[in-house]
Amino acid sequence: MINSGYDFYLGKCLLPVPLSKLSIKINNANKTVTLINEGEINVLKKAELTDIEFECAIPQVRYPYAVYKSGFKGADFFLDYFEELKVGMKPFQFIVCRRDPAGKGLFDTNIKVSMEDYKITEDAKDGLDLTVKIKLKQWRDYGTKTVNISFNMERPRASVEPRRETTASPAPAAAQTYTVVKGDCLWNIAKKFYGNGSKYTVIYNANRSVVGGNPNLIYPGQVLTIPAA
Repeated sequence: MINSGYDFYLGKCLLPVPLSKLSIKINNANKTVTLINEGEINVLKKAELTDIEFECAIPQVRYPYAVYKSGFKGADFFLDYFEELKVGMKPFQFIVCRRDPAGKGLFDTNIKVSMEDYKITEDAKDGLDLTVKIKLKQWRDYGTKTVNISFNMERPRASVEPRRETTASPAPAAAQTYTVVKGDCLWNIAKKFYGNGSKYTVIYNANRSVVGGNPNLIYPGQVLTIPAA
């Protein structure tokens, strides 16, 4: 993997040193069964949750190749952040923005995950720097269903009306503008206006001249156009 032009985010935290290796495993849930007189068949099922593994270098001093969003941060900052992701028991976005050496955008990875575990290694050959091996697992949103049952005493019957709770916001009926404030990201802005954070690309594509080549770097005071649905 080419380090140049790759940005890795855990939530809103940009890892300072691009990864040398990233493993994304889409797990299989298919089941092979044997039928009488038919032999083996493969029963196709929806894929299981995706596993992500990588090792990242966490410097104790600033290097020319390291990147920080708001100034140099020591290793303690990142270790505290990793611990918060683990003990907080909340899913977050894992984002990889890829660009070729000429700056042209390649495919991106944007997946909601949970922090499964991480291992911190200190090696004398690395000086004061640390290496952290992280394992993530894909997160799928889920919720309960409400079932209402009514009875007619003269002729018993039941009607079942499943309803999934949702807090999705309606998409804007017409294009409008939004001024970025501290702590914003395109994912949260898209979720606010469209009810779906994965539609951040709609906002990014309409504001490339404002945001620039990296959709994950927006700044307070920028005025974004929010396209209609």
